[in-house]
Amino acid sequence: MGAARLSLHVPEPSVRPGGRPDFSHVSIPEAGEVPRPPIDVNPSEIRDFAYTIIRVLDDEGEAVGDWAGSLSAEAIAPGLRDMMLTRAFDARMLLSQRQGKTSFYIQCLGEEAIATAHRKALSPGDMCFPTYRQQGLLIAHGLPLVEMMVRDFFE
Repeated sequence: MGAARLSLHVPEPSVRPGGRPDFSHVSIPEAGEVPRPPIDVNPSEIRDFAYTIIRVLDDEGEAVGDWAGSLSAEAIAPGLRDMMLTRAFDARMLLSQRQGKTSFYIQCLGEEAIATAHRKALSPGDMCFPTYRQQGLLIAHGLPLVEMMVRDFFE
């Protein structure tokens, strides 16, 4: 007997470019419905969180549920500042790259909260290993913008 024959199945996409996708099969929980687990929970207990949407803001833009209200305005303000500064830095660096003033830049548009919150979760002295699209991590860490622009952090 010979070896089993190899085969490759490429599934047909549900919609083609230009078509209208149908997301009616996606279940979106109500805001505040997904409980906030304790910080020291065993990861196996929250595995299903990776397969759902955690909504904190309701349709009126109010934070509701277990995830709401855990941060004061004083704690939120620096994070918002870092996200806005990251967005501005990102736009400026992308423009510089498109004008040929820098050789390489990968935009982080839409990922500002991930990088800046990552830094806020670290303790002083914790090590950071930024990669592509992590400019916000360095900004939230307090690295001067000019230094970020003139160094080859993103190459």
